[in-house]
Amino acid sequence: MRRVVLILPLLVLTQCVRPSEPPPAPPPPAPVAAAPVAPPAPPPVGDWRDWPVTRGDWRYAQDGQGSVASFGTPGAAPVLTLRCDRARRQVTLTRTGAAAPGAALTIRTSSTARTLPVTAGAGTVAAALPAQDPLLDAMGFSRGRFIVELPGQAALVVPAWAEVLRLTEDCRG
Repeated sequence: MRRVVLILPLLVLTQCVRPSEPPPAPPPPAPVAAAPVAPPAPPPVGDWRDWPVTRGDWRYAQDGQGSVASFGTPGAAPVLTLRCDRARRQVTLTRTGAAAPGAALTIRTSSTARTLPVTAGAGTVAAALPAQDPLLDAMGFSRGRFIVELPGQAALVVPAWAEVLRLTEDCRG
C-alpha cells in the first residue's frame, strides 16, 4: 500500500507539467535581388556554315490541309514552321520574331541565297512559296544546315533534315 501512496504524488506531478511552447516562427526570407539580365550573345562571326546550329529538332505531321514541318525545342513553340497547303500547292514558311514594316527574310543555303517578302503576324513573319520553288530543294539539300535571317533577330541556323524535303514532296503531289 505504501507503494501506491508514493506513486500517487508522482502521477499528480506529471500532470502539472507546463505544456511546451510552439517553436518560434522562422524569420522572413531575405529579399532576393533580381538576377542581372545577361546581355544578348554577340552575333556569330565568320562563315555562317561554321556557326552553331540553333537548338531544337524537326517534327513532321500531316493535317487536313497538307503537312507541317516545324523546328524548335520540345515543349516550346516552334521557331520555324513550313506548312504545305496541298490544295493551293503552296508552302508557307513562318519564323518567330517581330519585323519592321518592309522587312524581309533571307534564306541562305550552301547553293543559294534569297530574300523573301514577308507578312507580319502576332510575333511572327511569314513568306509564301510555290511548291515548285527551287529554294525548297536548296533548303533540303543544303550541306548540313541553312539559315533564316530576319533583321533585328538572331539568325536561325537550322539543320537540313529530311522533313523539309518530305513536306516539299507532299506539296508537289
